[in-house]
Amino acid sequence: MSTLQYLKSSKTNNFFLLAGPCVIEGEDMALDIAGRVLEVTRRLDIPYVFKGSYRKANRSRLDSFTGIGDIEALEILKKVRDTYGVPVVTDIHTPAEAEMAAAYVDILQIPAFLCRQTDLLLAAARTGKLVNIKKGQFLSPEAMQFAVQKVRDAGNNQVAITERGVTFGYGDLVVDYRGIPVMKQNECPVILDVTHSLQQPNQASGVTGGRPELIETIARAGIAVGADGIFIETHQNPAVAKSDGANMLQLDLLPGLLEHLTAIRQTINKF
Repeated sequence: MSTLQYLKSSKTNNFFLLAGPCVIEGEDMALDIAGRVLEVTRRLDIPYVFKGSYRKANRSRLDSFTGIGDIEALEILKKVRDTYGVPVVTDIHTPAEAEMAAAYVDILQIPAFLCRQTDLLLAAARTGKLVNIKKGQFLSPEAMQFAVQKVRDAGNNQVAITERGVTFGYGDLVVDYRGIPVMKQNECPVILDVTHSLQQPNQASGVTGGRPELIETIARAGIAVGADGIFIETHQNPAVAKSDGANMLQLDLLPGLLEHLTAIRQTINKF
């Protein structure tokens, strides 16, 4: 089964989930998050992909945490996959990283700021892995057709698009839900990145803020308008997370959220 087929494998036509910490902080935390998320997703028939960045290249300040080391973090991602039998996804930032990361993960994710970088898209596509392209905060939904086509023109039909909010002024993001059905016209899965859509970037402190109290609001609306998948960053204790703690979901709140979203999806499926 290809990764794309796996994402569509729910017997109840449920959405799929990409979830995990913003960045890999260590083996124990990654395995704990993956195991706890898998337990609830199996119960709710939600195809699950573990998410974790092996390195954070886009940070506001030089002293911000970027990772524990590329290979060490990639080995942890591979261990999550081998331990739990679920696909894993991570970000890449340069063409050279594509082949390196592809040896450890199932999905290569293109960061929003880099979604127009042709060399990066082609390098990711040529690995044969599913390529998840995050829509730039500065792009229209219609413009994403060209990023998708670059991957397909490289001979790879495994591609997905992720909505993660649109820049609204200097320090906020908004989600234009009209973009989800527009991007689905590309005949590929469309994912809503709930937690990054609630970031408040460009804060005076140099540390990104967020509105985690609105996670369920954003996620419910995404399912209601037809998102195929949901992307959520989660952590046992966001207050001490080394990256993006301000907008992550506390892990023990995830089961209730997924139950609510599954109920909405089941209602939508009746129409």
